[in-house]
Amino acid sequence: MLYAFSRSRFAWALLTLGSALLFAIALFFQYGQGMAPCVMCVYQRAALAGIILAGALGWLAPKSALISSVALLGWLASAIKGVLLAKGHINYQFNPSPFTQCSTVAEFPTWLALDRWLPALFYPSGDCADVSWSWMGLSMPQWLLGIFVILAALAGLFILVRFVGRAAPSA
Repeated sequence: MLYAFSRSRFAWALLTLGSALLFAIALFFQYGQGMAPCVMCVYQRAALAGIILAGALGWLAPKSALISSVALLGWLASAIKGVLLAKGHINYQFNPSPFTQCSTVAEFPTWLALDRWLPALFYPSGDCADVSWSWMGLSMPQWLLGIFVILAALAGLFILVRFVGRAAPSA
């Protein structure tokens, strides 16, 4: 049953739309609440955009072994990158140091200059150490850490189910 779900358009649609909702929430905090995103926030948005793109790719061809495998790996890689970025952001917030501060300029590769191509979404203007929002005692990067861990675990589960499901004899 989980194998069939991992190969369904519905599963990929949930991933894509759920991640897009998280991205929209980030934009609400930026434009609706006036919270300027820092460099680490922007990088975490980029990781989320990677998950959205991977989800959209899987949504297009969920039964294609090649395409869905590329989508699964993109999902897992983006989620793991999000975990690492969120951990780094949490460190900036709760262990501030004058010797280790986040940059004020995004350093995307020249071939993927998101801050220049889509500045409304990826241009940083805030301070990484600023904890301007929290809910239930957790800051935004702490929530994102949990979200990215869940997304990475789900990607790992889907990959595992794909391998086990392929090897299982059909009844």
